[in-house]
Amino acid sequence: MHPIRVGLIGTGYAAKVRAESLQADPRSQLIAVAGHTIEKAQSFGESYGAEAADWAKLVDRSDVDLMVIATINRDHGLMVRAALQAGKHVVVEYPLALSFSEAESLIQLAQQQNRLLHVEHIELLSGIHLAIRNSLPAIGTPFYVRYTNLMAQRPAPQKWTYSREQFGFPFVGAVSRIHRLTDLFGQVATVSCQADWESSTDEQDQFTTCLCTAQLRFMSGLVAEVVYGKGEAIWQSNRTLEIHGQQGGILIDGEQGTLITAEQTQTLDMGSRRGLFAKDTAMVLDHLTTGTPLYVSSAASLYALKVADAAGRSAELGQTVALEDVIH
Repeated sequence: MHPIRVGLIGTGYAAKVRAESLQADPRSQLIAVAGHTIEKAQSFGESYGAEAADWAKLVDRSDVDLMVIATINRDHGLMVRAALQAGKHVVVEYPLALSFSEAESLIQLAQQQNRLLHVEHIELLSGIHLAIRNSLPAIGTPFYVRYTNLMAQRPAPQKWTYSREQFGFPFVGAVSRIHRLTDLFGQVATVSCQADWESSTDEQDQFTTCLCTAQLRFMSGLVAEVVYGKGEAIWQSNRTLEIHGQQGGILIDGEQGTLITAEQTQTLDMGSRRGLFAKDTAMVLDHLTTGTPLYVSSAASLYALKVADAAGRSAELGQTVALEDVIH
């Protein structure tokens, strides 16, 4: 069987580690790369023995079996649709699209075309997530979560990640925060969200700070307070997760984890964050070659985006949104 022939869209960090993983695995061959400019694609492709191409032409090539999309959030939906319509399997970095309705239509298209559509959520493979999941039985029924991701950046970089149009609503662009919670705690009943933006005076699309806070009430009764922010008006970075249960708690601070019960306080083995893109890539190749199940389903990815989309609607309307009211 010939190697799975891959086209890659993107030349940033995620694309780089994807290319390295594909090059190292004999089951895959990186054929061509598309970038923001042809010069970037040529420079990137030279390192991995791949030619440069325009993305719209790349998805139509008969010598490509799988498209890997690792570019700005805004373009994910457009590129995924084009690749699926061309009969390609697709791997895309989260989010699948910037709206729930578009993402849902793409998953339906993948099913119609009988092609793989895998949305990367490497946080679910991390040692942190596995440590949390393994520790949950020790704390009894969880009832309150506080999840904070703040990143101080001064000055704010002039990058697509600080563009409203290209990054999307923060909880959509950074949907992995929501997905971690839905993976651990199940379905959400209601969402209440507030969003604040600070923009540069000369360019409204390019923001210097964003801060979003959301309260998720889960079907189980658990309440989660989720905070996401980045930029110049964030004065101290903070990456913490607190899970409080009836019999104990789990506290995550950066790379350190602690399980607290009435009997003891225990340090959690958090493993390493290194190599997660390579692990994701290997699992995709396993799935395509032997049918091994992937670690995340399209339905689970879509549901996380549904919750994030509801958060955006709540912030816009200034009111609580019930998930059952989100139109399919």
